Amino acid sequence: MSDWVLPDEILAEAPSHTPLPHELADLELLLYGAYAPLRGFMSESEARSVTRTGTLPDGTAWPVPVTLDVPIEIAQRLDNPDPKRRVLRITDPEGAPVAAVECHSLDALGPDMVRVSGPVRRIADAAHGVFIGLRATPEQAKSTYTKPRVLALVAERPLHRPQLAQLARAARNLAAHVLVMIPTGDETNGDRDLRLPTAALVRSVLAAKDRLPTATVLTVPLSKRGDRLRDGLLTAKVAAAYGATHLMTGSDGLGGGDGVRSMVPRELAYDTRDGQWRPIEDIEPPFRRTALTDAEIADMLDRGFGLPEWHTPPSVAAELRKARPPRRQRGLVVFFTGLSGSGKSTISRGVYEALLEDGTRTVSLFDGDVVRRLLSRGLGFSRSDRSVNVRRIGFVAAEVARHGGIGMAAPIAPYEADRAEARRMAEAAGGDFVLVHVSTPLEVCEARDRKGLYAKARSGQIPEFTGISDPYEAPPSAELEIDTSSITVGEGVEQVLEYLSEGGWLEPIGLRLA
Repeated sequence: MSDWVLPDEILAEAPSHTPLPHELADLELLLYGAYAPLRGFMSESEARSVTRTGTLPDGTAWPVPVTLDVPIEIAQRLDNPDPKRRVLRITDPEGAPVAAVECHSLDALGPDMVRVSGPVRRIADAAHGVFIGLRATPEQAKSTYTKPRVLALVAERPLHRPQLAQLARAARNLAAHVLVMIPTGDETNGDRDLRLPTAALVRSVLAAKDRLPTATVLTVPLSKRGDRLRDGLLTAKVAAAYGATHLMTGSDGLGGGDGVRSMVPRELAYDTRDGQWRPIEDIEPPFRRTALTDAEIADMLDRGFGLPEWHTPPSVAAELRKARPPRRQRGLVVFFTGLSGSGKSTISRGVYEALLEDGTRTVSLFDGDVVRRLLSRGLGFSRSDRSVNVRRIGFVAAEVARHGGIGMAAPIAPYEADRAEARRMAEAAGGDFVLVHVSTPLEVCEARDRKGLYAKARSGQIPEFTGISDPYEAPPSAELEIDTSSITVGEGVEQVLEYLSEGGWLEPIGLRLA
């Protein structure tokens, strides 16, 4: 952390900015000293050096860029000839000041954003998010260790019996104190088979704490960049800052370095003769049960089956059942996308009405035209306004899913990034997401043109009209695709209902629509 002095009058005049979640996570780790030797956010040249070579310009090894980007209107207020007044006040999501950045450089990133670099200074506690009571600085964490060696585990998944046994065996062999670091820099953790909201992951790990009675368990605002090697190297740096001497990694060994030795755990299996977990090669095949995969665990939870006690402690299983109830009880977002006139609104309304008639699930429908009159009133049809519209719909539908309902939406949603954001919000809320692409060809949609919109777009009366003067980005991997040029609306409705029933979100609906 920087030791520069910031007068109160300068801080009071400084512009404020609330960073993105991953930038706030980086800020917290900078202030804790967990990113040592970094003291602040990188400039564009430093970030470019890290990306290309894995080192800062001075040769210091560093795996990932740690940057802060702000809107140009804020950056313009930082362009002051007095360097002492180039100060940016950082606020948390509630608007409370938590830190300040002494801006050493401002690097343009295009017409709208500027990269701000410089050391950071604490104003108040920067911890935010879930379970901040489990946060600790490296110095605070080190005061709890009982042995010179420290074995760290970054718990991105729940700890079942095989993982607990691996951790106990490794700690015993090393004579090491156990440090469990739960990453909370992202809204969800795990892979596609078993992705959990971060709060649910923390609860599931804490549910296994009685099996690690002397361990230090912390939440650490680590976030992923999407590169497994670089993410592993960053994890090793943070673990080293927290005093780890060894880091338990996956079978690929990624995650060591920076003075921390990588520990690849031996594969264990359950011995049915005495109920112990042992190295798989030490158990004869007739008595061997291998650990369940994430896909198998997810399937059991989805179907409402209990996790077997030989594999999962009951306390952990209970938390997972709360976080991932059976699909027939779980929140769901059904998101229809397609060109104007494709039939998506009509199909979505048919599905909505069928669910209302069935009465077993709470359901809400957010149709594009209705939303435009209420939720998104005042927005235009520019690319940015259409993106805001879709993201507002996605947010509200995700909130319906958070509370166990089915949120249905039927905007055009022409851009893949906006649909991906809607999926992310649903998953962060603990719900599922089903994308239905109503892929009716443009010529069919234009021939229908019930509202006369295509004709106006062709004549230039409507600018930026999807399919004519603005592109529609077809989904690369929709869960369901329907083309209404070859089937009736009723058949399209039935396809959606059958998909949801077969997937377990609905009890089979005997209704068949003409």
